[in-house]
Amino acid sequence: MIIGIVGKPSSGKSTFFKACTMSNVEITGHPFTTIKPNQGVGYVRVECPCKKAKVKCDPQNSYCRGGERFVPVRLLDVAGLVPGAHEGKGLGNQFLDDLRNADCLIHVIDASGMTNAVGDKTMNHDPYFDINFLDAEIHQWFKGIIIKNFSMLTKKATHFGDSIIQVFSEPLTGLKISSEDLKKALVKSNLNLEKVQSWTLEDYAKLSVELKNISKPMLIVANKADVPASDEFIKNNKDIIPCSALAETVLRDLNEKGIIEYVPGDSSFKVLKKDELDDKLTTALDMIKKRLFDVYNGTGVQKALNNAVFNLMHMKVAYPVEDEHKLSDSKGHVLPTAILLDENATAEDLAYKIHSDIGKNFIRAIDCKTKMVIGKNHVLKNGDIVKIYART
Repeated sequence: MIIGIVGKPSSGKSTFFKACTMSNVEITGHPFTTIKPNQGVGYVRVECPCKKAKVKCDPQNSYCRGGERFVPVRLLDVAGLVPGAHEGKGLGNQFLDDLRNADCLIHVIDASGMTNAVGDKTMNHDPYFDINFLDAEIHQWFKGIIIKNFSMLTKKATHFGDSIIQVFSEPLTGLKISSEDLKKALVKSNLNLEKVQSWTLEDYAKLSVELKNISKPMLIVANKADVPASDEFIKNNKDIIPCSALAETVLRDLNEKGIIEYVPGDSSFKVLKKDELDDKLTTALDMIKKRLFDVYNGTGVQKALNNAVFNLMHMKVAYPVEDEHKLSDSKGHVLPTAILLDENATAEDLAYKIHSDIGKNFIRAIDCKTKMVIGKNHVLKNGDIVKIYART
C-alpha cells in the first residue's frame, strides 16, 4: 500500500516524511520546497510474535527492536497544495496527479497557525481553513475527472447497454478506485442508475465525495505540537493526532549516532553519551520530554502511521514461514517476513502475496500457533504465523 503525505506548503509534511523514512529530503521554511514527489519507506510498529513464541527472530524484510516489529509501508511526499489547486494554482495539477496511486492520505497541518494558506509566515492562521480547503480541493479534483467523462460515459452505457459499473470503472482505475469502491459510492450517493442520463452536476458532486472518502480516506495530523501556539487547537480537537515531526527527526538522528537510545513510538528515550550533547541539543531534548512525552506520550509520528494503516485502512500483519516447527524459512531465518494484508485477507491471499505461483497452487495452510490445518478461505487474524503448502 502507499500512503500519501499531503498538506499546504511549509506545514511540515516533508519533515514528517523525513521523520518516517529518515530520507534526505530538502526541507526549508519556503513554500514549494517539494517539486517532485519524494518516495520512501516508513514502518508501522506491531508486537513481534517472537515474544510469545519465545524465539529469537531474524527479520529479512522488516526489523525488530525490543520485541517490536517494524513493518515496511511505502510513503509519498507530494508537492504542497494551495487553494485553487484543482484550477492549476500553485503546483496543484502536479500535486493531484501525484496522488493517483495513494491508498490513503495523511494530511499534515500546521496546528500553530504560524503559516498562512500558501505557506508564508504569519500569526493566528486558522488550521480549520487548511483542513477544509484541502479536502475541498481533492473533492473538486475527483468531480472534475467524473464530469469530464460525463457525456461519453452516459452515451456509452445507453448505446451498448453496458453495466454502469463497467462503464464508470474504466476512467477511475488510474485513481486506484475498484469496481467495488464504485458500487459502494453509488449506493451511498443514493443515485438512480436507471436514469443515469438525468444525473445533475449535484449528483456527480455527491458521487465524487463518496468516491474520495472510500478510495482516499484521510487522517489529519496536527504538526508542530511542540509549539505553545498549537495548544488550543489540539485541546479542542481530541480526534486529531498531535505530533512534532521535527522532534521525531531529532530523536531518530541522535539514536542513529548512538548518542541516545530511542525506539520510534516509545514514550521515553535514554541518553547514552551525555558528553556529546551540546547546550542546544540538551535544551531540545528537555523540551521534547516536557512538551511532547509528558503531555502526549510521544512525538505522535509513529502513532500517525499506525493509525493510518490499522485504523483507517484496517490492515493486519501475517508472518509466512516454511518450517512450522522452527518458524523459519528454508535458510533458517526465524520469522523472516512480515506482510501487510487487508482485514478480510485469507490464507490464499497471503499465498498470492508471497508469490503468484504459490497462490495458484495453494493446497492448504497451517496455523503455526494452534497447529491446525486451515483452508484457502480461512480469514487470517492479525499476528498469525502461517505455513503454506502448495503444489510444485
